[in-house]
Formats: sequence, structure tokens, C-alpha cells
Amino acid sequence: MAKFESSIKQIPYSQKSVYDCISDLSNLERVRDRVPTDKIQDFQFDQDTVSISAAPVGEIKLHIIDRNEPKCVKFETVQSPVPFYLWIQVLPVNETSSKMKVTVDADIPFMLKGMVSGPIQEGVEKIAEALAMIPYV
Repeated sequence: MAKFESSIKQIPYSQKSVYDCISDLSNLERVRDRVPTDKIQDFQFDQDTVSISAAPVGEIKLHIIDRNEPKCVKFETVQSPVPFYLWIQVLPVNETSSKMKVTVDADIPFMLKGMVSGPIQEGVEKIAEALAMIPYV
């Protein structure tokens, strides 16, 4: 397994507000209009599952497998070219702000690791950046 971690993102919302939003994927409706349609198609979700089609990767479907209120939500792939886990950690800074980090643990074959590590790290960072810009109210 290869681990990829985002930088820590500061979020101007309480830990509880952020956790409440990311632990229920139906809240993604709020940001549907921000999804870049040139890169992501077939963006679908319900309370526990999210799926996208992204070139050149193909379809990726994630399901929440663990909610550790109020600090972590863990996802597992249901469909993906490479099996992986993704978790979002949220820690309080004070009563009105928090910090977040996104981690991916992927089962990448050794022969592919050199080719895909850069794009995966970039993707993890973009996910964290997008999550940091969501209005958690």
C-alpha cells in the first residue's frame, strides 16, 4: 500500500460543522455547480456513496465505511481501477475554525507506482483544496 497525504488545510468553520457536512454525502448537492464538468462526469451521490467518471481513470465509486464523530470519515472504493481507502481528518483549532487533512492509502502495483504516484498526490491535494473551500453552514 502507498500512502498519499494532503497538506493541512485551515477551515473557517467549527469541527462539528465540517464533520456534519462531510459525514453525509447528500450535502454534496451544495457544491454540484463547482464540479469541473470538463474533468468529471456522471457525478452522483447519496448519503453514504459518491461516484464519478474522470478521464483517463474511468469510474470511481466510494462508500463511507467508518464515521468517527467528530474527527474522521473513512471511505473505501467500491469501484476503481486501483483499490484504495480515503479518509478525511478534521481537528479543531478553536470554537470557530478547524483544520483538515485528506489521506489516501492505495494498493498500487510496484510497476505502476512511479507513473501514478505524482497524479495521485496531485489529486489528493486538489480534493483537500476543494473541501477547504466549501461553505460548511
